[in-house]
Amino acid sequence: MYFFLKNMTPTQQVGALFVLVFGLLLLASATAFILSIRDHGDDAHAERWRRELKDVDGILRTSWFMVLVFWVGWVAGDWVALTLFALVSLFALREFLTLSPTRLGDHRSLVLAFFVVLPVQYWLVGSGHFDMFAVFIPVYVFLALPLVSALANDPLRFLERNAKLQWGIMVCIYGMSHVPALLMLKFPGYDNKNAFLVFFLVLVMQTCMLTQHLAARRLQRPPVAPAISRSFNWRSWGMGVGVGGLVGAVLAGITPWVPGTAFALAFIACVAGSLGHFVMKALKRDRGIPSWGAEGRSTTGAGGLLDRVDALCFAAPVFFHSARWYFNL
Repeated sequence: MYFFLKNMTPTQQVGALFVLVFGLLLLASATAFILSIRDHGDDAHAERWRRELKDVDGILRTSWFMVLVFWVGWVAGDWVALTLFALVSLFALREFLTLSPTRLGDHRSLVLAFFVVLPVQYWLVGSGHFDMFAVFIPVYVFLALPLVSALANDPLRFLERNAKLQWGIMVCIYGMSHVPALLMLKFPGYDNKNAFLVFFLVLVMQTCMLTQHLAARRLQRPPVAPAISRSFNWRSWGMGVGVGGLVGAVLAGITPWVPGTAFALAFIACVAGSLGHFVMKALKRDRGIPSWGAEGRSTTGAGGLLDRVDALCFAAPVFFHSARWYFNL
């Protein structure tokens, strides 16, 4: 598989992946639809089966969303992809903060986050200033936000309010901005193929999350932290990151790496993304909500967007900086 993909031209690789990915997604979606219209009765087993189908449907929706984002980025070019991911960050942060009450004293910090921090972070990505891009938010922004908030003269729950905003910026802007940053890396002999790195990251993450979900349903192991997630256990988690890593090794032919390196980087991304998803579940439990997009309606106009990209927001920076450090880019 590695040599087969390596020997293809970029156009042939795009065509093969288009047919493979969309074919698999169509097949999975059709199967889920057929299973959903079957009559399963009204007993407890049928209710559990319906919940499983609903969870699988959510994962498939996320997969469709992320794959479509990849193809739009591929077709439209780097700066359009940057704009697209900036909008994803915008709506995700809006969703995060809408479900986290703010005060009048936070308005200056919110304006700074949405209209200064977000565009500057994505401009740094597009202009290739990777050193500043890596420290702009965790150093400069994290020091500036509390100052701006303090100048508003509102000390009530000061630490909690600032920590909440900083956390939202870190996940929704800093984490997500590393996905299009992959388009800007310069690997030797890998010109005009960086969109495959975005595809690679999205596919291994979605494979990891789907495998982990299905394994947790089948194994029925005691959860590690039942107050946060009733399905997260170490065995299903290990199966998820293992399968994600193997898929990364199989897809090494579309990356600038050999299978062993592709496996290692995919494995690292899956570990970070799946554990990040677990952390975001803890945040949702703290807010007392089942999902960032409320059931049956859109809370912020983004329709539960953060539920779809939370794992990617954690995986992307770890994946990006691991690759950049290892290859000294």
